[in-house]
Amino acid sequence: MTVCKALYFTAPRQVELREESLPALGADDVLVETICSAISAGTEMLIYRGQFPKDLADSHDSISAELHYPLTYGYACVGRVTQLGSNVDPGLAGRLMFSFHPHATHFIVRADSLLPVPEGISPEAACFLPNMETAVNLVQDAAPILGERVLVFGQGVIGLLTTALLHEFPLEALVSADCYELRRNASQEIGVTKSLDPDSANFRERLSAQRRFDLTFELSGRPETLNDALAVTAFSGRILVGSWYGEKRAPIDLGGAFHRSRIKLISSQVSAIAPELSGRWDKSRRFEVAWDALQRIHPEKWITHRFPLDQAAEAYRLLDKNPQETIQVIFHYT
Repeated sequence: MTVCKALYFTAPRQVELREESLPALGADDVLVETICSAISAGTEMLIYRGQFPKDLADSHDSISAELHYPLTYGYACVGRVTQLGSNVDPGLAGRLMFSFHPHATHFIVRADSLLPVPEGISPEAACFLPNMETAVNLVQDAAPILGERVLVFGQGVIGLLTTALLHEFPLEALVSADCYELRRNASQEIGVTKSLDPDSANFRERLSAQRRFDLTFELSGRPETLNDALAVTAFSGRILVGSWYGEKRAPIDLGGAFHRSRIKLISSQVSAIAPELSGRWDKSRRFEVAWDALQRIHPEKWITHRFPLDQAAEAYRLLDKNPQETIQVIFHYT
């Protein structure tokens, strides 16, 4: 019998490790020993802070439809297959695999739910797969056009990945905005035209002094940022909203210039393929694009902190109290 340690969120801003005995393997199951897993500084921190809607049905990870404490959460585990069910291909033994599974030292899942990590991608880089898939989805939904002026609000992990993908397009300008200097510096290293602090004086005027933006991404996680996006997006432009705000609320100014602006507000979330693409695209094809992008972009350079799982409380306190010091925080299990 295998005993694992699993991370539980037990109340707002409280986490604990619990030892659990795993069940016997089913015929189609495998046992995975985790090497590393990534903390989501967006969705996962809403869980940590208790800011999530309690009736959420989330189709992207391995949690129940009804969120309530205590609960496990997380969706970026990388590990090796150590035991196989009787129906599982023996070739999977020892393979490096990605799983949309909450943080735990070991776990049992169906073999067909795992994604093999391609050769040349490290376990730490593979932890970025869910966020890279999200970034691919955001860019596909936005459909940038040759020569456009593009602005990305939010340079956390998803914002940086999205910006890195956009930098591969022949745009007239690519500008980013984030309230933390560490993340603006990372964005500038990608090669953006400029990166600005949205909380600085005259921010909107500095952005729209010449021309407004054809395409704006709102990835900051702050609902009030939509007001800045509306103010600096051009007539008939698009604003793609990739943030999930949970229970956070803010007044949005739709009574001014927006009424005549013909600006499109686009909701984008990774759990589904856009209807206009679904005849040619599926999750498998999108994962292939995401894996290729991980090999080009090497997002592991944005890992700022690594914690053993038994220091999880410290990791979450850091993200909660001092997010300006972090980009990606990783758990290690060895």
